[in-house]
Parts: sequence; structure tokens; C-alpha cells
Amino acid sequence: MISLDDAVTARLETHGLKFELLVDPELADKMRHGEDVLIGDVVAAENVYENASHGDKSPDEDLEKAFKTTEFEVIAKQIILKGEIHLTTEQRRHLVEEKRRRVISYIARNSINPQTGLPHPMTRIELALEQVRVNYDPFKSVDELVKETVKALRPILPIRFAERKIAVKFPMDFAAKAYAAISGAAYVTLDKNEWQNDGSWICIVTIPAGMQEEFFNLANAAAKGDAELKILE
Repeated sequence: MISLDDAVTARLETHGLKFELLVDPELADKMRHGEDVLIGDVVAAENVYENASHGDKSPDEDLEKAFKTTEFEVIAKQIILKGEIHLTTEQRRHLVEEKRRRVISYIARNSINPQTGLPHPMTRIELALEQVRVNYDPFKSVDELVKETVKALRPILPIRFAERKIAVKFPMDFAAKAYAAISGAAYVTLDKNEWQNDGSWICIVTIPAGMQEEFFNLANAAAKGDAELKILE
């Protein structure tokens, strides 16, 4: 549970009434975008207020009128999902910078320069962003912000989202370790895998194009440089 000193107000006006919560702005944002977050972690106090700054709690009859229940968790979710979240200047700056960082990371991991077939380094994307204007609304999803960022960048930075399909063969001595490493990597989709009679392991994977170098490093580390890799497409 967030402390009262760090909480901000989430406000919903409905049925001619105003309802407020004191919430963690970052966790509230995650909840608004579908992440599995516990209400008890998001709120600073398990109270619904008509005026949070004064500590005035909403009467049960108002809760029943607006939400058809007095159950705190049900009401709190509706306020967070449907209401407005009021940030301090510093909290807004922090959330905007966090969203910007996530957008840059996503573009670097999932796109390539179509002129070279290689991913754009994060530094190149950051420098290009200094030349364009993108409004990073802290309450928009990363997907929405990626679309807006790419649209702004394309006139000065060629970008194409792409995937790589790669075949890999691991010798018997490293096959088990490689299987654990490859199948456990979050960015790897294991399309096909076969254990050979000699104990070696062959797989075909799909990865974001921008993760090619990281995948090659992962495969070679698992096989101590003895992996056979081939880009299929």
C-alpha cells in the first residue's frame, strides 16, 4: 500500500456526485492498461471520499446510488478505470519519462532500418526524437504511443517492424542447457524443435528483428560458441 504522502487523487463524477480515492499513480496506470494489480497495492487507504483532501468519506447511500454496492474493491476499480487521475508536476514528469523509455525500447527491439535490414540502436532513436515533437501522455498505452512516435519519426528515420525466423542446431553436450535457455527467453517464439538421434537439438524460432544480436549471444553462450545459426527470413 502506497503512503499518503506519495498518493494522488483519482476522481470520478457520476450521478451528480463526486467520488475520490488516494492512489499510487504508476500502479493505477498499470491497472488502467490491463495489468493484474491488486487494489490493496494501488490505494493509500481503503476509503472512498467525497473530498479526499478534507478526509470526508462518501456516505453509503451515495455509493449505493452510483455503484449499486458499497463493496470497496468494486467501487475502487470503477473509479480508477473510469475516472481522472491528478498528478503533481514531478509525478507527471516521471511517468512521461518512463513511457518514453518504454517506447524507445520497444521500437529498438521490434523494428529495423529497411535500408540496411539492421535494428536501430536506442541512441539513434533517442537522437531522432530530439528533432520531432511527440506528446507522451502518461495515461496512454505503450502501443498507442509507439504508433504516434513511429509516425513522427518516419520522415527522418526509416523504420519497419519485422521479425526474424532463425534455425539453430546445438551439439549434444549443450542441447539440454540450450533448450532451457531458448524456451525460457520471453522474446522467443519456439516454432519447431526436434531432438536428433545423436543427442543434438534443432529448433526454429521467431524473434523481433531488433533482438537478433541478443538471440545470437544467447545461443552462443548456451553452446559456448558452438551453435550453428541460420537466418531463414
